[in-house]
Amino acid sequence: MKLISSIVCTALVATFSLIWIPAALGKQQCSASVPSNAHGYWSWRLIDGRKCWYEGKPMLSKLSLEWPGLASEQLDSNESAPTEKSSNPLDAQARAPTDLITFDALWRARVDQR
Repeated sequence: MKLISSIVCTALVATFSLIWIPAALGKQQCSASVPSNAHGYWSWRLIDGRKCWYEGKPMLSKLSLEWPGLASEQLDSNESAPTEKSSNPLDAQARAPTDLITFDALWRARVDQR
């Protein structure tokens, strides 16, 4: 009896995980407003300075949301952006930041405050 219940439990877990994994992997499309024929619960997050309305629970990760066509617009803008490459790789110059604050400097400042 224990074996059967553990098999049933394992099968249920596997079934539910197969249902939820594709939904978690895909991005949910934003809408500028709640559709007039909306069914279910709708929530919004502020994405790119605009209210992104989506169907589902509140506080969905912002990484799970996107405006329609945004991904293709980003790809197009990245492809069309001109890139300048030096003809001589030995001419490359690195710039070291002058205001670099290290962990040690922060730690010493914290210890000195005590």
